[in-house]
Amino acid sequence: MKLILTCEHGGNHIPKEYESYFKNKKNVLNSHLGYDLGALDIFKTLAPLANYAHYSETSRLLIELNRSLHHPNLFSTITKPLAKDLKAEIISTFYHPYRIAVASKIRDYIKYNEWVVHLSIHSFTPVFKNTERNCDMGLLYDPKRKLEKQFCKQLKSSLNAKDVNLNIRYNYPYLGKSDGFTTYLRKTFPKHYMGIELEVNQKFSDTNIISSHIKEVLYQSLREQFKSCF
Repeated sequence: MKLILTCEHGGNHIPKEYESYFKNKKNVLNSHLGYDLGALDIFKTLAPLANYAHYSETSRLLIELNRSLHHPNLFSTITKPLAKDLKAEIISTFYHPYRIAVASKIRDYIKYNEWVVHLSIHSFTPVFKNTERNCDMGLLYDPKRKLEKQFCKQLKSSLNAKDVNLNIRYNYPYLGKSDGFTTYLRKTFPKHYMGIELEVNQKFSDTNIISSHIKEVLYQSLREQFKSCF
């Protein structure tokens, strides 16, 4: 059993060669639209538990690593108007290398009959479209995949055993079966792969650092879960 951690939206960095397209965009880059606040902090906390960990600090406003190439939101409103050759350059420089690195590692493990648990770390804004999201953490999975459901159920139980007040929901604030990196990897590796997305409420983030209590609960729960579940 191998644990892989990824963080697709770890930062809001814009490479120098594309900075001109993001003039006067500082506010949006620093918002939840630019990156997942606190996600990289969680990722780095949990990384010692992983057999392999991979992250990106390039802003999702340049290209969305968590969307398929055919998805309408692959490029943001800022980069969507760019010329086709420039988009192709961004895809080949940032999108493909990130995804290929993770998929190659999964393929290497599966080749030797290993099971892979892939935990993709994200965070979500507490209020979206003027509606407060009623959730502290979300565990996203494909309901049709029994082992993913089992893993999330046991992880939720472990998390709540350490903090009964945590409001943990399944497939909220997004659906685990929606277009995303884990969805792509499930199709690529129909056997020996489990893809789980962890979503943490950004209300726990202060200057891009997540509450130490939340990180400790996650670390201890994941460590216990990974040792005991399988």
